[in-house]
Amino acid sequence: MSQPDLFGGGASAPAEAPLSPPERAAALRELLHAHAHRYYVLDDPSIPDAEYDKLFAELQAIEAAHPELLTPDSPTQRVLGKVLDGFTPVRHAVPMLSIRTETDTEASGAEAFDARIRRELGLTETDPPVAYAAELKFDGLAINLRYEHGVLVTAATRGDGEQGEDVTQNIRTVGQIPLRLHGAAPEVLEVRGEVYMRRDDFEALNERQRAKGEKTFVNPRNAAAGAVRQLDPAIAAQRPLSFFAYGLGEVKGWDVPATHCTMLDALQALGLPVCAHRTVALGATGPNGLVAFHQRMGALRDTLPFDIDGIVYKVDSRALQERLGFVSREPRWAVAHKYPAQEQLTQVDGIDIQVGRTGKLTPVARLKPVFVGGVTVTNATLHNLFELRRKRVRIGDTVIVRRAGDVIPEVVGVVAGERPAYVPNFRMPAHCPVCGSTVVREPGEVDHRCTGGLFCAAQRKQALLHFAQRRAVEVEGLGDKLVDQLVDGGLVRTLPDLYKLGVMKLAALDRMADKSAQNIVAALEKSKQTTLPRFLFGLGIRHVGAATAKDLARHFGQIDRIMDAPEEQLLAVRDVGPVVARSIRTFFDQPHNREVVEQLRAAGVTWTEHEPSAAADAATLPLFGKTLVLTGTLPTLSREEAKALIEEAGGKVAGSVSKKTHYVVAGEEAGSKLEKAQSLGVPVLDEAGLQALLAAAGATPPEVPTQE
Repeated sequence: MSQPDLFGGGASAPAEAPLSPPERAAALRELLHAHAHRYYVLDDPSIPDAEYDKLFAELQAIEAAHPELLTPDSPTQRVLGKVLDGFTPVRHAVPMLSIRTETDTEASGAEAFDARIRRELGLTETDPPVAYAAELKFDGLAINLRYEHGVLVTAATRGDGEQGEDVTQNIRTVGQIPLRLHGAAPEVLEVRGEVYMRRDDFEALNERQRAKGEKTFVNPRNAAAGAVRQLDPAIAAQRPLSFFAYGLGEVKGWDVPATHCTMLDALQALGLPVCAHRTVALGATGPNGLVAFHQRMGALRDTLPFDIDGIVYKVDSRALQERLGFVSREPRWAVAHKYPAQEQLTQVDGIDIQVGRTGKLTPVARLKPVFVGGVTVTNATLHNLFELRRKRVRIGDTVIVRRAGDVIPEVVGVVAGERPAYVPNFRMPAHCPVCGSTVVREPGEVDHRCTGGLFCAAQRKQALLHFAQRRAVEVEGLGDKLVDQLVDGGLVRTLPDLYKLGVMKLAALDRMADKSAQNIVAALEKSKQTTLPRFLFGLGIRHVGAATAKDLARHFGQIDRIMDAPEEQLLAVRDVGPVVARSIRTFFDQPHNREVVEQLRAAGVTWTEHEPSAAADAATLPLFGKTLVLTGTLPTLSREEAKALIEEAGGKVAGSVSKKTHYVVAGEEAGSKLEKAQSLGVPVLDEAGLQALLAAAGATPPEVPTQE
């Protein structure tokens, strides 16, 4: 049996029965957060949009069937993203929400949306068709432009929907975006739209990059996102960007037109670019309906000068929009209707191996270049050896390549026909192509893994990034490029090596001035003061996400107790099942993993610990078994502070109200959740009531202040 590395977490359990709803929901949340981070923050997606949408829909279905599993940090409850280091945070006056994605790419997708809208409005078959604004779904980066008295003052990215990044200096380089609006302008006008890169501009940019011997960009979206997020506006100015307006944020001193389409006309009159490919569709079917527009634009898709991945439908009437309102993170009155994934034929020239953070070896098909979905594709993932064999892919084969969701290419299958000559089946290497360590596949697993651990540079880099991320120990400024230099230069081989770095070593690195080096050293020093959940999560134990790390820390109180706990004790922790327990136990059974923990403590990494008695006996906690929902703004507690207090008291915080909700904690500007609680007869507490509940000796205090 192989020795699992510090960040691999050891061997997985053999194949078991399907996961329970709580286990599957937890797994989906962690997976979706990881993929969302790669897509929205790193601009480096690892799965197709279509696959993400499938996982998202599965989580939505589980949470709808089991409301008690809904958590405030679920991807279904928030718009995902993160403010990047180096940019000033900007809080949106009006949240930049996302819209629901209709993954049914056929006409039935539009018909289902229309039927849902008519049902919500209480319309019958005899009522006239609903008027919809139908427009293109651009493949770029969402931006909020704030004009005050007609002058552009701020441009911000979507970020997490509530807070984005100030990218004004770069947006000012986009010629299409007016610095001053035309004519009589409102006191405040926030314009939402998409920054994108035309295909011809993208090809010209890549040609210039090749001529200079610099890296080329994968697709126009990544090039546009990278340009917007440049810290140097001079570099951004060299990358040609375009813009289309499609919505509004905060508005003061302007009579907003009564329909979405007339609003776009008004924005165009103010000098803002608005896409001409839009229409007012009447219902779903008929010559002027949603289906017809979806089909027309699908036929034009390849001839458009920019990439799109679908159509957006919105109820045209603003009054009807207000009547329909919102559900969770999305408006009821809008939907994105995607197109089928695009496919092309090409030939497999070779099969290479990529090594990931956990040591997983992924076979990747090296392809003859082919243009798919607006980008030239040269490789496509084959996932694992079993998937490769299932699809019967061999070198020299002609294969179908699909750029699913217009993001990540994949090999769909082999085109039937005779091979030019006998080609043996591909076999996984016995040794890691990066470090030469032994490659193994544990019983019950489909994935082959490198056993090199931190000795493997491919694993080392991602492990360091995982340890330094915001939800873990958080070392501000320790990003991809710096980690590449540290690992490639042999300065960091293990996590404790991070804390041996000094200003002189760092300042000697490429593009690292004294001030930057000092900032990194200061960030490392600051990171030493962490929490047990963050430290535990940062170790990268397989199946242990941030939520599970919190539960383990709350239950045991001390890292030594977690490291020594047998599986039966681990199983006593909330939401820890056999797979997770076995992974934790296997991880800490490896001496080198314990050694890293000890070296980190010796380096000064510290956290507060407590005796486990109070936390381990969960039944004694005042909110054990209780589910609470937070809504509105509390007088003194932030949402996160209130959540932390509830969880420390043994309770769970859910994102929606149901019959299984025990209490709703409501502050100022509480909305639909408060109304639903009142309709269901769920007790409603104010902040004082919450504090009384937390202070109570038992699970249900006899008297607590409630809101009438």
